[in-house]
Amino acid sequence: MQHILELKAFFFNAQTDYLPYYKHFEVTLDSGATAAEMLAKIKEQNENFSFPEENLLFRINGLVVTGEQKMDEVIERLGSSLQIDPVNAYRSNNGLVINDDDFMQSYALLAPYASEEDLAYYQSLYALHYASETEKFDHSYIGDAVLLLAHRMIEAGTEHKEAVLKAVTEVPCGLLSCEYENNLFKAEEHSETIAKLKSMLKYTPKPSLMETLAAGFMKKSKKKSMGSVDLEGKQIAYYTGEKKGRESEIFQKIADANAKAVSFSKADRLAGLSLLESDRKLAYTKAGATLLDALDSGAQILVVEEEEVLSMFLEHFSAIESALGREIDMALVSADEFVAQVNVKAA
Repeated sequence: MQHILELKAFFFNAQTDYLPYYKHFEVTLDSGATAAEMLAKIKEQNENFSFPEENLLFRINGLVVTGEQKMDEVIERLGSSLQIDPVNAYRSNNGLVINDDDFMQSYALLAPYASEEDLAYYQSLYALHYASETEKFDHSYIGDAVLLLAHRMIEAGTEHKEAVLKAVTEVPCGLLSCEYENNLFKAEEHSETIAKLKSMLKYTPKPSLMETLAAGFMKKSKKKSMGSVDLEGKQIAYYTGEKKGRESEIFQKIADANAKAVSFSKADRLAGLSLLESDRKLAYTKAGATLLDALDSGAQILVVEEEEVLSMFLEHFSAIESALGREIDMALVSADEFVAQVNVKAA
């Protein structure tokens, strides 16, 4: 069996280009072909296409894959129209080749307390380091990999526990900025590990003066949840966050209301709730990115599954808009309230 792929591939040469750009290719792959073989097919058509020969790591439709990844699995999940990007476009030197000095710079935080085994473990987390969601919002983020190493060292009984915690905490964007989720094609779940590491901290959040003033302002100008409105003809998006599994019901209710369902890319991504106490600025930025993604996708109403997330959106709405520098003209409603409203109108 063969696969015919329509590819949109990233090009950028730091020596000659001011901005990155994309070129389109059609390639044919045999069943069982790897991601590396797909890239080689692109290079056959354009010799200027560049990718690493060792430690090959890149993104397909935003998900991080290695060169050994079987394309059969990718095509089954993502289809045959694919976008190829560096694992970190911000650090691209030439196409998919990046400057990965940051990987070992993060390790250097713990190097004085680490063993050879610790180093080997850290090096095995190369893909995880570049699959972090947090880095999208702050390029200085130290990465999830070094946090897993810190937890491993502490669990192994290092005598430098306090120094290890201090190293990954007292940086501009470290442990306290981590709301764990990754973009690996083959996802890895480490939320519990990060939560355990945070629980080891002797930390009491102290809001800055600006945050205190903003909090006082928000009490006067927080957004109210949507009341009973005419849903017919409206464009409605649904934010699941972590609580997936109810999509069919909500989309059916949207149809029952004679409204149009709108999809958006961040519908199931975290929105900063866990960061409100430790990194409020990043929490507002993540929340704003979620709301703005829905708005820019055409939503007039956003149905929110998790009550806690909806409360955050509503209570901190003005600060979220300020973090974005844009107004968000979109009604917000809880999933339960939305379902109840549709049921009442249908009765």
